Amino acid sequence: MKVVGIKQLKARLSEYVRLVKAGETILVTERDEAVAELRPPAVRAVPGETLDDILQSLAERGEITRSLLRKKRWTWKTRGVGLPSGTAEKVLADLRAEHEH
Repeated sequence: MKVVGIKQLKARLSEYVRLVKAGETILVTERDEAVAELRPPAVRAVPGETLDDILQSLAERGEITRSLLRKKRWTWKTRGVGLPSGTAEKVLADLRAEHEH
């Protein structure tokens, strides 16, 4: 796994995207703290496969849940990770408060 600072990533984004397309995972850091990972998508489209085909395949495997809306108005959502509602907002608020001090 390659590690890259956010400034270098911005300056050489195309190069890192090529590495990810080739299968590499890139760990992105900011001030020596890991903040993101760039990796190839878990699901790759087969030539001729549409987004609806991919979404249907994910639904059949139980990785997403189909909406109860009519087909023309389908929406997709991923299975949650089981955290209580509002967890992300609380974490972000805590991080912002730490950053201010």
